[in-house]
Amino acid sequence: MFYNLSMDFKKTVKEGYNTIADRYLAERSRHSQDVRLLGEFMESLPAEAQVLDAGCGAGVPISQRLSERFQVTGVDFSEAQIELAKKHVPNGTFVCQDMTQPDFPDETFDGICSYYAIIHIPRAEHQPLLGNFHRMLKPGGFALLCLGAEHLIDDVDENYLGTRMYWSHYDTETYLKMLKECGFSVYLVKTSGRRDLRECQSFVCACKEVNHEGI
Repeated sequence: MFYNLSMDFKKTVKEGYNTIADRYLAERSRHSQDVRLLGEFMESLPAEAQVLDAGCGAGVPISQRLSERFQVTGVDFSEAQIELAKKHVPNGTFVCQDMTQPDFPDETFDGICSYYAIIHIPRAEHQPLLGNFHRMLKPGGFALLCLGAEHLIDDVDENYLGTRMYWSHYDTETYLKMLKECGFSVYLVKTSGRRDLRECQSFVCACKEVNHEGI
């Protein structure tokens, strides 16, 4: 009998974030360096931009800040997280959906951001996901993505904030190569210096712009 390990890992993440929805929201920092980086991303977008928050969680603080200036759509497959997002960000649009199977037309968004979500998806699905982000962005659109900084394959913590949780990602150089192959120009890379591989992440800002000379 065929056993889909990828689906089992996704089930772990979905059930985990349903279980800890309130606790994760309470512990999410509003003033950390990663949130401040969002300001640079926002300055790159036009007024009334259409922005996708992929893996939006409870919408705080990312969708919440984005919604102050833009038309925000948040996607997450945790039902509990989406209900919190609707409550805390009433002027956003939130959809309960697997972010690896986006149901949006080509060139829908001016910007796409994703905080602490891609790292919970089996890494074999990351390049197709980045390709979908590129497809959904308008020409000249920007992406701000939290990606892994070191190789980590199918790692499970049995007690992450009191629940079971899963991580999977590549290193920064692999992601930069993937982004370029998808058609992005990379503007900015900021990598955390944490020792725990689960917490070792890169924030990458990239643009769907053919003529820009990325790094």
